[in-house]
Amino acid sequence: MNVEALARWYADEARDLPWRATSDPWSILLSEVLLQQTQVARGIAYWRRLLERFPTVTSMAEADLDEVMHLWQGAGYYARGRRLHALAVEVSDPEGPWNGALPSPSTSEDVVAAFQQLPGIGPYTAAAVASIAHEVPAAVADGNVRRVVARQTATLQPTTADVTSLAQAWMDDAHGRNVAPSAWNQAVMELGATVCTPRAPRCSDCPVQQDCLARDHASGPTAFPAPAKRRVITERLVALVDVDAQGRPHLIQRPSEARFGGLWGPHYLDADGSGVTDECERRSKAGEVVHLLSHRRLEVEVWVGQVEHGVDPASKAISTLDERVLELAIGAWHRPFVESAKED
Repeated sequence: MNVEALARWYADEARDLPWRATSDPWSILLSEVLLQQTQVARGIAYWRRLLERFPTVTSMAEADLDEVMHLWQGAGYYARGRRLHALAVEVSDPEGPWNGALPSPSTSEDVVAAFQQLPGIGPYTAAAVASIAHEVPAAVADGNVRRVVARQTATLQPTTADVTSLAQAWMDDAHGRNVAPSAWNQAVMELGATVCTPRAPRCSDCPVQQDCLARDHASGPTAFPAPAKRRVITERLVALVDVDAQGRPHLIQRPSEARFGGLWGPHYLDADGSGVTDECERRSKAGEVVHLLSHRRLEVEVWVGQVEHGVDPASKAISTLDERVLELAIGAWHRPFVESAKED
């Protein structure tokens, strides 16, 4: 890897992202957690929204989980929001080991290891925050870095250990040449995100193309790394949406360990479970919703009933799936009244 060429390229071509203008560990941690599963364009809006409300780790710890999840709504992969709140509470605990502050070189001999002791923090996030906020020479190994490693070495299926080892060797080389760890980690990730892309890599624009074994490989660069085989599981569910006279649904808050934990929504049943027929007989069918998650296809039958008191769904943190289910259910609930008015 030509360290100087990649470092120069990053200095000239790096995207202007707001979290790159700060070295505040909390701001950087928030950006890294968001970007794990949220595209950059959407991540910017959520990062700004969350940081405005929670400018410090303590401010998030003092908030209710429900408020955090409400602001997280729409970003997806809601376990991230729950874990980030749990992290803030643990760090801010006056009787805990962190003294109200995230790990830093002044408080922890091994900052990366210290970060990994916190809820929801794995090797990637720990190395990213330590390197970007504190210039610790710890290499990151995300999907972008894995792709760069696979193509530079023409390796079809590099293991996590292989990627981490080579990424750290590159980091050590860069650090020895006075390239800041924050700049180096972000340079490799930026290369994978903007040039060495999965389907249409721009090899002619790559600053390290001369070192790339996949560029002139007979299979072409897109063959590396070999795509992982993903098995999608279909799950059939029944959503029971009970609505009051004002068109407000009855919602329940899901336990933290459940899917969409901490969020609010209607009651769901396994479509093949016991008692489903009895529940549906007391309701009318509104339609069906198909919702795709990373490894699951959810096929949801939506049934609408009546309840004495509901709530305004806008006041609760709900998932995208529940938004779609409620929209269908409430629309079906209104329909008989519209048709009755036409008849009159």
